Amino acid sequence: MDLGVAVVGGGAAGLLAAAAAAARLRDSGRAESVAVLEAAREPGRKILVSGGGHCNVLPAREARARFVSSSPRRLVDRFLDRFPLAAQRALFEALLGGPLREETASAKLFPPSNRARDVRDALVADARRAGAEVRASMPVREISPREGGGFDLRFEGASLSASRVVLATGGRSVLAGGADAAGFDWAAAFGHTVRPLVPALVPLTGSSPAHAALSGISLVAVVTARSGDEFATVRDGFLFTHRGWSGPAVLDVSHVAARALAGGRPFAVTVAFGGSAEEWDAALRSGAGTVGGALRRSLPDRLAALVLAEAGVAPETPFHRLSREARREVVRVVTALPLPVTGTEGYRTAEVTAGGVALEEVDPGSGASRLVPGLFFAGEILDATGPIGGFNFQWAWATGRTAGEGVARALLAAC
Repeated sequence: MDLGVAVVGGGAAGLLAAAAAAARLRDSGRAESVAVLEAAREPGRKILVSGGGHCNVLPAREARARFVSSSPRRLVDRFLDRFPLAAQRALFEALLGGPLREETASAKLFPPSNRARDVRDALVADARRAGAEVRASMPVREISPREGGGFDLRFEGASLSASRVVLATGGRSVLAGGADAAGFDWAAAFGHTVRPLVPALVPLTGSSPAHAALSGISLVAVVTARSGDEFATVRDGFLFTHRGWSGPAVLDVSHVAARALAGGRPFAVTVAFGGSAEEWDAALRSGAGTVGGALRRSLPDRLAALVLAEAGVAPETPFHRLSREARREVVRVVTALPLPVTGTEGYRTAEVTAGGVALEEVDPGSGASRLVPGLFFAGEILDATGPIGGFNFQWAWATGRTAGEGVARALLAAC
């Protein structure tokens, strides 16, 4: 065999998998080569661009209930349990030489230097210290099992073999320099169930001139998306754009709309501004003044005008002339304004890919395929998607470490 372990993909999960595998083999005195095979010219491309170049490396607090997967939630928990959040934080503080910087309002953790490049460089250095090679500009084009065990990996005009393979090829967003997220196709060819893939944590789009006229308005709101039994609701930042809607609240529910669009199913996305329906009702009953004035005290002028236009109420209508039916319609619109969503911005701006290899077919204790001996999975290729805020890195670190240690144990057991 040319390699003991080939880690295909040099992103967050792949780098941590290589470091963990090489360290475990080194400490056990086993001379097995471990290599990261990265298609792009440098590893960790997604790390470098995350958080606007600052890298929200982890969340400050757990939020496991917000992970989305077609597999049972208990399986998501079992994968995350292998490398708990506190241990992940300790690892990065050791690698980066100091406490992670917490953004208190959002509960996000960043590197002490606030530089994403420092995170990427620390991971590459850690893998190399452990004894792993990091080979860039090596796009794998084909993986096939060898008779008698192991795998053949083919490149443009070259090939090598490996005793074990970790697929950490990532998703379809933020592709760079030869990367093609082919891991999904390889997994399917190996017999794995690959749940439908859609862009997630992605802005939503629509062609409403009335909404486009509000481009640039940003505020905290509650966004809700529903499609059949699938439901998501989030209170966070909301932004009108010239193409549709964005902001953390929209990104976190976008997977519901994306799945429905891909499957041709009906869905609805609504947004609630300000307080509750009861609070808005009270505000439209009390005191002197107009309906427009009441809304403008809580909402930007252009947004207040949109709400009243949707409700069919003139802004200069005084409270004492507002009928009960009209008041209820204003309250309904301001607490559940329909967003005329017709699409998403796609993988071009999506932060992650939802869907992937079914968790039921992967051992959460090792990342090993339950179908193909010697094959392991880590990161975004697996069917689990976290919300915005460092949770998808949490998943990558947990599954990467698990797969690295799991593949090393498998090699050691084969002695």
